[in-house]
Amino acid sequence: MASTDSKKPAPKTAKGKTLTTEEIYNGFQMLRNEQRNLASKLSEVEMDLSEHKMVLETLKDLDGDRKCYRLIGGILCEKTVKEVIPSLTINRDKLTGLAETLNEQVMKKGTEINEYKEKYNIRIRGQDEIPTALNEENDQKSEAQPRNVIMVNPI
Repeated sequence: MASTDSKKPAPKTAKGKTLTTEEIYNGFQMLRNEQRNLASKLSEVEMDLSEHKMVLETLKDLDGDRKCYRLIGGILCEKTVKEVIPSLTINRDKLTGLAETLNEQVMKKGTEINEYKEKYNIRIRGQDEIPTALNEENDQKSEAQPRNVIMVNPI
């Protein structure tokens, strides 16, 4: 009978259930997707914020009684500059707060991903250096086509 002392036990969840390599990988991918979604939403909010700032900058020097048009929910509404500026200012302030909140969430998700990588000893080939002769040999062969490969090393 072979001794199993040299093998490391598989990682366990808080409930004591062991996770398979596939479950660890899926959890990691889920975290990365969540971070990508947050970053995408942050980018969208920052674009809206810059548009609001640009419009407010343009409108600030205009006469308050001048006509302007505002697209609200897909409907073009005719208003005056003095009616539009306060609502745009409020929207700009809300977008600024939302951008700050999303930025914090992206940072927290990045920290959570790093902790998950450390907990389950996940290495991404191409980003994390793994000092083995085999990997150095493979890196030399694939220098023309760099790729990232996720490697899950059970604890």
